[in-house]
Amino acid sequence: MKSFNLSLVTLACLSVSAFAHTHNATVNTADSEQSLERISVYGKQNDVVMNSGLATKSNMSLMATPAAVVIVDEAMIKAQGVNNLQSLVRNISGVTQAGNNYGIGDNLVVRGLGANYTYDGMYGGAGLGNTFNPTRSLTNVASIEVLKGPATGLYGMGSAGGVINLIEKKPQFEKHNEINIELGQWQSYAMSIDSTNGITDDLAYRFVAKTARSEGYRDLSNDRDEAYLSLRYSLDNTQDLTLSGAYIKDSIAVDSIGHPIRIYNADSVAGKHAGDVTWQDLMNDPKDQGIQLSDSQRQQLADSLAASDGLTPYTFGHAGLISPMANDNKGEELRFKLTHNIDLTDNLFLNQQLQYRDYDTGFARQTGAYNYVYWNRRGTINADPRAPLVMDGQLYPFAARRQEYRKVSADEHSWQYFADLRYDFNLAGINQELLINANYEDRDIRFKQYSIYDADKVIKNKQGEQIYQGTLPYILDIRSPNWANGRFEDHDPLNTANYNKTVSAWGTGIQHVAYFDNGFTTRVGVAFNEIEQSYEHFGVDARYRASAAQPTPEQNTSDQGATYNLGATYMPTDNFSVFINHAKGRTAYGILNSISGSEKDLDDSESLSNDLGFRFKSFNDQLLASFVIFESARTNLQYTNPDYEEGVSAANVARYFYDGQEQTKGVELDLNAYLDERWKLNINAVYQDARNQKNPNDERNFNTRQKGVPYISAGTWLSYTAQWFKLAHPLELSVGANYVDKRSTHSTSFGIPDGYVPSYTVFDSALSYKSDDWTLQLNVNNLFNKAFYSKAMFLGGMPGDERNVKLSFSFTL
Repeated sequence: MKSFNLSLVTLACLSVSAFAHTHNATVNTADSEQSLERISVYGKQNDVVMNSGLATKSNMSLMATPAAVVIVDEAMIKAQGVNNLQSLVRNISGVTQAGNNYGIGDNLVVRGLGANYTYDGMYGGAGLGNTFNPTRSLTNVASIEVLKGPATGLYGMGSAGGVINLIEKKPQFEKHNEINIELGQWQSYAMSIDSTNGITDDLAYRFVAKTARSEGYRDLSNDRDEAYLSLRYSLDNTQDLTLSGAYIKDSIAVDSIGHPIRIYNADSVAGKHAGDVTWQDLMNDPKDQGIQLSDSQRQQLADSLAASDGLTPYTFGHAGLISPMANDNKGEELRFKLTHNIDLTDNLFLNQQLQYRDYDTGFARQTGAYNYVYWNRRGTINADPRAPLVMDGQLYPFAARRQEYRKVSADEHSWQYFADLRYDFNLAGINQELLINANYEDRDIRFKQYSIYDADKVIKNKQGEQIYQGTLPYILDIRSPNWANGRFEDHDPLNTANYNKTVSAWGTGIQHVAYFDNGFTTRVGVAFNEIEQSYEHFGVDARYRASAAQPTPEQNTSDQGATYNLGATYMPTDNFSVFINHAKGRTAYGILNSISGSEKDLDDSESLSNDLGFRFKSFNDQLLASFVIFESARTNLQYTNPDYEEGVSAANVARYFYDGQEQTKGVELDLNAYLDERWKLNINAVYQDARNQKNPNDERNFNTRQKGVPYISAGTWLSYTAQWFKLAHPLELSVGANYVDKRSTHSTSFGIPDGYVPSYTVFDSALSYKSDDWTLQLNVNNLFNKAFYSKAMFLGGMPGDERNVKLSFSFTL
């Protein structure tokens, strides 16, 4: 793809602004944002979103929907001043940051399981191996819907947790032009334009563009240029075509470590935590196999310990373990989509969507630099090289070991086609809907990775001869790192991954919805899906893995089967409903995994979900709340049979077992209310117990908490509007709070089975003044300057932003 620089984006903004300002077309004022969508996965009624077709693609009232759906509208997005998806999850129960994302992209989980990202129901990138995973902005997003649990094939290849659907802004026939300027801390600034109008009576456009720059908290910079253009053409009053294109280019700093937990293992010292041990407790290995420390070195090591070592991250303040050799994640995305809506009859509707997406990404990041302090590893105390560093007789208690840098270049191309045919009819006095859907998608993934290491990495051939050792210097003190000099390429990189992966999937389904007069609504959906994957290995560095040095023939897998969704809602009154839902979905198992040996067809990976929910509304439909009891799981996960030995075991000995699962149980609460013209309120909360039950043969890691998933998280946002200080227009004052419980970072294989990221509560605020033509808004985030960790990393935590201020000014032409 061609790369566009800032000057071209700015020129495009100014050009369209001038066009929009001078153009004056005939306006079809009867058109509205809602009427543009025939199969609606969106809908707003009054001031609270009361309709959504995300679960059924049938524009269903949320009160009647037998599924867990949460919606965040544009008003909430603007009030909180957020501009990316990660900042918005505080408003959605059960959606949290994953526990091992290395600081790359939107690695979110729904109920502890993977999420499927879509734009208007079409593929919007995934979190595959922390690689093909953009940071999604909200520049062209009108609202966000989240469907929890399987979607019965309605959205193609899916993840077990559910669908996060970003609803993009659409062309309008009514003229609207808005320019927005943002200024904030850390040298942050942005300029954007949103322009829409009718060009003729039948043709409307929308152009949205933004350029943004920020040096970022802790020098985690974020640069982004975006441009979106869409055209909607009404062929007649029964059908229309919409062609849209998107171009996003960003460069986002990667902090793959955050603040690490120092690896002190209490189980190696009779269960004593770091704050309780003395130097006498830090014994040398009695077999003289590990690093042998003198008494004075043991005292020095004990003096370096803090009570939190082995439990919580070691705090660096504003510093961090980000090497100058680490390169920003540079992403470039191009999307084109053609949408066709037609009313074939008064009761028969067809929606078709065809999308092409190309995403390139490349970065260099660290994946190690952890501080090993004291650990009886596999029966050896302070086993070298996983031990305190001693060089020339000097102990370095804060030295980082196991450094690796990975340089990645990746490209993903995808095609996707969806067709949804809906028939509305009345039979025996019962209003009913029948939806027939079909989908096809094809992804082609080209991936190449190089790695460099420190001296811990030693590779020997079959004869025991050393053929490689890392050349990176040890970091002698993580508090003040001595980084390597030169470029990544100067340190003898090994080609560690080099392959092409294609994934093709198709599916077809049928869904029936019935609305009974006694308050019952039923939904039955069945779909058949097939997922085929092919993997072609092009060979890696023979020093890294001799067995994989030569290219291998293409190998294929195929999964197929049926999925279903069974749900019912009962509304004893117009203001109260109860629903149940049971669903089974299918996921593509290990899209980035290699295929080896004779394994041609992996057992299916499935997702299961059970929901019991209650909804109620009040204040003339200006308040909607839901309470859901749920159980979700990703099942049939692969793990190795411990009795299998390649080349030795008999043919009837299974290589893998597939009865593992990841399971989450909990309860969710979501409430949105516009109580009157002055008061607005949003509340969400979840209690969830997310468990890894993948491998029952691994006693240390079986039935443990999922990394990064808190038991409890809750958020609220309260707004009050009043006429203050004799101003011509009202002021809106908003205050929000976000609580996240502690999150596990346990790793028995790294000696910190009790590691966690502490809980936190952060308060935010906003003050907004709106006139007829312009809006001035001040957002103050982390109002009380709370020190906290926003994400649970692989073996540590990502420091959250300190108190910061952003000023936004928007002007409507």
